[in-house]
Amino acid sequence: MKKNFFRKVGFGIGPDEVVPDKPISWAQNQVNKVPPLIWDNQIRSGEEMLNHYAEWVYTDREILRKKHKENRHAYREAKNKLRYKVGEKYFENLEICIRQNTALKSKSPVFERLWLFWCNHFAIIDKDAMPQFTTGPYHRETIRTNMCGSFETLLKEATLGWSMIHNLDNSESIGPQSEWGKNRRKRGKLATVNENHARELLELHTVSPSAKYTQQDVVQLSYIMAGWEHKHTKKRKECNPVRFNYKKHEPGNHKVLGKTYKQRGLSPKNKLLDFLKDLAVHPETRRFIAFKLCRHFLTDNPTEDMIAPIVSAWEQSNGNLPTIHKALLKVVYDYADKEAKFQNPEVWMLQMVHMVGGNWPLQADEMKYNFKIKPNNHQRKPRFFMKEIGYEPYRPIQPNGYSDMESDWISPELLIRRMSAPKEIAQRRIALKNFGQMIDKNFDNPEEIKYLIKDVKSPSTKMQLIFPSYRMLKT
Repeated sequence: MKKNFFRKVGFGIGPDEVVPDKPISWAQNQVNKVPPLIWDNQIRSGEEMLNHYAEWVYTDREILRKKHKENRHAYREAKNKLRYKVGEKYFENLEICIRQNTALKSKSPVFERLWLFWCNHFAIIDKDAMPQFTTGPYHRETIRTNMCGSFETLLKEATLGWSMIHNLDNSESIGPQSEWGKNRRKRGKLATVNENHARELLELHTVSPSAKYTQQDVVQLSYIMAGWEHKHTKKRKECNPVRFNYKKHEPGNHKVLGKTYKQRGLSPKNKLLDFLKDLAVHPETRRFIAFKLCRHFLTDNPTEDMIAPIVSAWEQSNGNLPTIHKALLKVVYDYADKEAKFQNPEVWMLQMVHMVGGNWPLQADEMKYNFKIKPNNHQRKPRFFMKEIGYEPYRPIQPNGYSDMESDWISPELLIRRMSAPKEIAQRRIALKNFGQMIDKNFDNPEEIKYLIKDVKSPSTKMQLIFPSYRMLKT
């Protein structure tokens, strides 16, 4: 029946769930609309979280450092109080709970798996205090809410959102011949573009190096992107909404990937919008992301036969994401019995929790916080737990996000880290009563898995034998 399909595209079959008799329909019906987040308490908006970030940055830089510049101890004490007031040690843990609670309780687990993929595709690195305040809301409001529209819209929203602008330093870009650029040079200051955002937009988010773009393409795109910034103010520092500042924009026409982009109308900001529209339908964008989708869900080495149906669906639907996702799911099902994919730590952990009915993550009542003292050890457990298994959702080190390659996850250290997770989940209580039934629901080779636990009584030990095994690590 290809029962591993339910783990490839979801989180397996839970204790109270029935194995769907029409797997492809079951999966494809989940990607047509954005399901609600599941959390029994307030979920703060991205705007609210940016306000928290602004208070943190301003108070620390402009008040505390100056007030306590002669007294390190007093500065540390005052900064800790600020931490508690703005939730600097709290919100990342809360976001992990919202993210994973939704994944495990959603009636659309396939959508949730796709959400995790797109969050990692448009990755935000571990920079400044973004993991603590803004990365989670970016995942919720920018990525998730745009997953049932076009890729063009998703690309535009991710590219021009505050998180990506800040993450990749586009606010630092100043066109050399712009009004700002000329004035800076008169004062003897440097005026140039920052190429980070332009380079990652091409290399990681769309066409990839397969498009054979040149350094000149990167420079010209940087000129097009110059002027898109978060305004820097005294009270909010960099924590202001994104705007287009034409005084920083490099004037003139700019040629990227063989096409010249000209100003239309009174504002030159259209040049980037026009370029993003072209980028979204570029053949190499389609191929690159189809390849990444197959590599994430199916195999480290996707073939042309796997990629082609997704590329075709993309082309025929003009980049409609539900259509692309449905094509992917059909490909994954077709190859489910032929390919096994090594799961990253978070997906693997969520599969384990779902299949045994584990009491994870912390729930809303456990995460209540008064913003006056340090969050307790229990409330800080989500991040510590994810760090322990080697996957902090909001803290990838590189702008290409976490790897999908088996070779990057199969080191002895990372495998040993996973060994602690089954025990941790078992200690928090599990709903599963019959391991044999769980194995029958989730594996096409139940006898092989059952053999691992045939003489074992302890549920914790059973989990420690099943879930770090090859059959569970590689789905």
